[in-house]
Amino acid sequence: MEFIEILISLLTLTVLEVVLGIDNLVFLAIISNRLPQHQQKKARRFGLTLAWVTRLLLLFSAIWLTKLVHPFLTIFNFDLSGRDLFLMIGGLFLLTKATQEIHAELEPIKKEKNISVKFASFSMIVAQIAILDIVFSLDSVLTAIGLTDRFWLMAVAITFAIFTMIFLSEPLSRFIERHPTIKMLALSFLIMIGMVLVADGFHFHVPRGYVYVAMAFSLFVEVLNMTVRKRKR
Repeated sequence: MEFIEILISLLTLTVLEVVLGIDNLVFLAIISNRLPQHQQKKARRFGLTLAWVTRLLLLFSAIWLTKLVHPFLTIFNFDLSGRDLFLMIGGLFLLTKATQEIHAELEPIKKEKNISVKFASFSMIVAQIAILDIVFSLDSVLTAIGLTDRFWLMAVAITFAIFTMIFLSEPLSRFIERHPTIKMLALSFLIMIGMVLVADGFHFHVPRGYVYVAMAFSLFVEVLNMTVRKRKR
């Protein structure tokens, strides 16, 4: 019975870690496209490996991590904890980056002779990935801690989830790159996720189920649009 319980817990945790990592994966797929072609795969692998290391470090710092939910500052009856601060900063960062990416997509590109395309630096992209990894990992690990007290089980689930995300990262990146409307939809998702993170930081909790259902419905509508456009051709 204990083996079955452990197996169910492992499966549940792994699925949850993958679901909670979808937003991280979308951000990774979009921002890595700012790099030259030969560096994109490396950046995605490096980013997901970094997420794995970050989650394991946070997991092994579980005692310190649980203290983050305790307020360290009170402003006009608003209790601010370390977790709130992380979520606010991460949400604002995500809002800023998604807005910049949308602006870059919509802004007409002036094609002039003797002007080469400028790519973002590898270190800059990795730094941005690292910042978001901390925020996404924080929420992910806190969820895992709330579901089980077996640290080794959480570590195995996180590892399985990261390997799954590494497997999914390449086809997802290619799909987003081939379909500009999907890319714009994904950027809109990131804005919504950024707003949810900021709201969580201000203690306005939005159930993740609502967010994921809205994302799934929007994606379903876009798939229908893509099917119609394909048939018209």
